Amino acid sequence: MKTGVLSDRQIRQMITGGSIAASSPILNEQIQPASLDLRLGDTAYRVRASFLPGQASVAERLDELTMHQIPLTGGAVLEKGCVYVVPLMERLSLPKGMTAAASAKSSIGRLDLMTRVITDRGIEFDRVPEGYDGPLYAELCPQSFSVVAQPGQLLNQVIFRQGKTLLDDDELRAVHDRTPIVTGDAIISDGLGFSVDLKPSSGDLVGYRAKRHTGVVDLSKLAHYDPAEYWEEVHTTDGRIILDPGAFYILVSREAIAIPPDCAAEMAPYLAMVGEFRVHYAGFFDPGFGYDAAGGSGSRGVLEVRCHEAPFVLEHGQVVGRLVYERMSETPEQLYGTDIASNYQGQGLKLSKHFKV
Repeated sequence: MKTGVLSDRQIRQMITGGSIAASSPILNEQIQPASLDLRLGDTAYRVRASFLPGQASVAERLDELTMHQIPLTGGAVLEKGCVYVVPLMERLSLPKGMTAAASAKSSIGRLDLMTRVITDRGIEFDRVPEGYDGPLYAELCPQSFSVVAQPGQLLNQVIFRQGKTLLDDDELRAVHDRTPIVTGDAIISDGLGFSVDLKPSSGDLVGYRAKRHTGVVDLSKLAHYDPAEYWEEVHTTDGRIILDPGAFYILVSREAIAIPPDCAAEMAPYLAMVGEFRVHYAGFFDPGFGYDAAGGSGSRGVLEVRCHEAPFVLEHGQVVGRLVYERMSETPEQLYGTDIASNYQGQGLKLSKHFKV
């Protein structure tokens, strides 16, 4: 198989060949241009603390750490500040030379629902080593809102990598020269740097801050909740805001970003030296995100930001994150956008799909 991130067609081949299996038949809508959505199983285990299994299986660690089990059938509340482990319906049997990487889906990241995939004997979150043969589990920790979850819901996604897939800076500059991947000047250093937009073209709304005391969010209800009950609007007229310690923000990138059909991308953690905050890196960017063969203007990247120990002044145009681009093994049959009725193509500042527009 050619080096690169596997396409939708190749993922289907893995399902047919048994490298991807599941307790319930895998649905076509789970297959994205360069990733596979993973489904929650029917039980959540409330555990004392987050963990990596190391030399043990996840089941062995659950025997040690489980406080109680919660059936998800019919919907169950997962409370904020608590840690849960949910077996996923899918399992993997990776061939030689292939690894996998997981991430929260974009809507889940925008809810500040921390979810990470763990594997038997895993030593890293969201990373599946070469040749792994075993089950997958999701660790869930709601941060801002308690949520109602049920079996079959899609909170995580996984991509498959054959060999070395990352583009170095010279290769990324060549991609940008061929097909612009960002509006304005491209800041390329270990990936594509992007900055925060605090001077919108109209109005003074620059973001949202999660309220501390809210109702639950039922993950099955779309365009249902009034944003005002869960979020405070963040306004500024001078191109700066002060991030409050412990607060969670939805902001937007100043640049519009594009992912060409022969590439995928992942939002990477940014160096702590830039300030007392972390850009939550939920999400892979599928081939076709923000891309328009006719020369469109791209799509903004929504930034999920949490401030740490000290208040921090965030300025318009400040670099806050980077996108790491990868080569595809082949161009997908379907691209992100109109091909698959994607939620966030052409987006600006936008909350998750659970909230009314």
